[in-house]
Amino acid sequence: MSKRTLYAGMVIVLGVLLAASLGGVRAAQNNSGTVRVGSADIGGVVTSPKGPEAGVWVIAETTDLPTKLVKIVVTDDQGRYLVPELPKANYNVWVRGYGLVDSPKVTCAPGKTLNLKAVLAPDKKAAIDYYPALYWFSLLQIPPKSDFPGTGPSGNGISSNIKSQGQWIREVVNTDGCTGCHQMGDKATREIPDSIVHHSKDSTTAWQRRIESGQAGAQMASRFNQVGSKRAAAMYADWSDRIAKGELPDAAPSRPQGKERNVVVTMWDWADPKVYLHDDISTDKRNPTVNANGPIYGALEESGDYLTVVDPTHTSTSMINLKVRDPQTPSSGDAGPLAPSPFWGDEKIWNSKTTVHSFAMDKQGRVWAAARVRKPQTPAFCQAGSDHPSAKLMPINEGQRGLELYDPKTKELTTIDTCYTWGHVNFDKNDVLWSSFGPAGIEGWFDTKIWDKTHDEKKAQGWSAFVLDYNGNGKRDAYTEPGQAADPTKDKRINVTFYGVTPAPDGSVWGTAMGFPGALVRFIPGSHPPETALAEYYEVPWNNSKAPVQGYSPRGLDVDSKGVVWTVLSSGHFASFDRSKCKGPLNGPTATGQHCPEGWTLYPFPGPNYKGAVENGSADSAYYNFVDVFDTLGAGKDTPVATGNLSEGLLVLDNGKFITLRVPYPMGYYAKGLDGRIDNPNGGWKGKGLYTPISTRAPFHMEGGKGTTAKLVEFQMRPDPLAN
Repeated sequence: MSKRTLYAGMVIVLGVLLAASLGGVRAAQNNSGTVRVGSADIGGVVTSPKGPEAGVWVIAETTDLPTKLVKIVVTDDQGRYLVPELPKANYNVWVRGYGLVDSPKVTCAPGKTLNLKAVLAPDKKAAIDYYPALYWFSLLQIPPKSDFPGTGPSGNGISSNIKSQGQWIREVVNTDGCTGCHQMGDKATREIPDSIVHHSKDSTTAWQRRIESGQAGAQMASRFNQVGSKRAAAMYADWSDRIAKGELPDAAPSRPQGKERNVVVTMWDWADPKVYLHDDISTDKRNPTVNANGPIYGALEESGDYLTVVDPTHTSTSMINLKVRDPQTPSSGDAGPLAPSPFWGDEKIWNSKTTVHSFAMDKQGRVWAAARVRKPQTPAFCQAGSDHPSAKLMPINEGQRGLELYDPKTKELTTIDTCYTWGHVNFDKNDVLWSSFGPAGIEGWFDTKIWDKTHDEKKAQGWSAFVLDYNGNGKRDAYTEPGQAADPTKDKRINVTFYGVTPAPDGSVWGTAMGFPGALVRFIPGSHPPETALAEYYEVPWNNSKAPVQGYSPRGLDVDSKGVVWTVLSSGHFASFDRSKCKGPLNGPTATGQHCPEGWTLYPFPGPNYKGAVENGSADSAYYNFVDVFDTLGAGKDTPVATGNLSEGLLVLDNGKFITLRVPYPMGYYAKGLDGRIDNPNGGWKGKGLYTPISTRAPFHMEGGKGTTAKLVEFQMRPDPLAN
């Protein structure tokens, strides 16, 4: 052996020994509980008299920046934590967790190690105060299955129109009922305000008066009246009475485990205390690198006439004032409170003409908002006698929201009048926007390429009826109208309205048809959509002996990269529908809605159920959902995500099992829209995130009470709880 070979061998051996030695040092550091804290981090160990506290939250909050910023992380199995990527400021840092009460707040700056002392809850009641709203709302006693169908006011008080326990839950309890606008089970709803109690003879009348409060009072009272107001009020009165007497939740949440500990939650205040958010938009859903590191826009729906904006890079906020085309456009402020609000009295806190609901962003970073721009009456080109191809077949006399286009480069707003109404707004691969919200029986679209070339709103838009291929010949023919007897030689028009809407990879467009049991509808445009479009109709399995699990009432909707449709149900389920699994004919007279139970898979949401409920999966309430096609969250491509609005977090379906990413502060997290963005494709977990607004219509119900503002929330999942 030569000296050179011997020397090289010694170097290799020494290198291996050194690497092993350093690995041992690193392992020793990890096992000893140390945390490597970078210059933009705060980290340390959380302990209590019981030792290290695993699976508890560490919250860092500052008001030193242009808008309030909060970051939240979870401790690992040794009680270690790391709050990463903090802008320079002084932060109040404290511990919150199940089995604890909040620890004292400690001031700290980034770059420091901060060990924290958790405070054990003195008793069960103190600990339960930190439970999500779900656990309190699960104490609600649902009328028994034997009470349905209802026998009316002279019978059991339940409307004869309510045929089942499931329909009752849908109408006045879950997402299409009370939890469609705000949380139920939080402190603000499980306790009746003194100003109402003191003027009511009993708890039932207190609840009947309570639901009349504020500008949404008429809507809430109408919902109770639909099912039987006194019986509904008595159900809620029984719930709040039992809690007032000391009843506590039977079930208890588990501390975050496994991947749940990898989440980083970042939160910015935006907007003002009298408004609420519906949706947000950060990027082009088809290409989430659009608008990288740019501003994120929020929609105020009925509450205000501006877009609220967060600049995450500079931790700052701004607003974009919206406009209408017609100064006589109606306003939400035209209607005052049905009865005084315990928070705002007779004040009209909502005053919006535009009522912006949702957004889409195009590849240029322009924002397309569903916005009201005029009075309900449509232009002449929408109505009978017009030469517009769609109006010739389906004239429209009234519509609500049109579009408002914001160009961030020019700072210009452009109002666009459409005959049909917009709710949710989504692009297909051809730069065509697809609408929801009708009017009933109509699906509309807007070709932005035509608009950019011509700025002719009439030429750029079109709409069509929903027509089933009832005769099964594969093309659209003469059809029967809704309410008419079916004709096997003709097609059949159905009077459905999309709520959620998403184009699919194959060029079709899917939407949710709300109601009971509700359905998914597939819209196939064809070569000339006003004349060629066809539809397919798939009801959620209900009273279907061929389905292993029954459900009802879809709302949100998204489609994964394989064309599988995902939706959330008022029955407390996350549901997927895979059309490729259908065994029977998808068109023709046998395709009645319940014809493909095998295409459905229902996943009950985690957490407890209501007392006495047998026709639903969970007491949790999910308003909308998102399929993370591009892995913006960090849980994997095509991961389905739902808004857990009573579990106060996101419900992530990971290989068939739920991961709950809770937002523990401020208590009251409730979301609607979801939107994921990639700021840096090479940045790992730091270069991407999933955004939601806090969307409760009552931000004053949240922890902090009156004066609390809506928030923008970012979720990121890192590879482990200490990654920075």
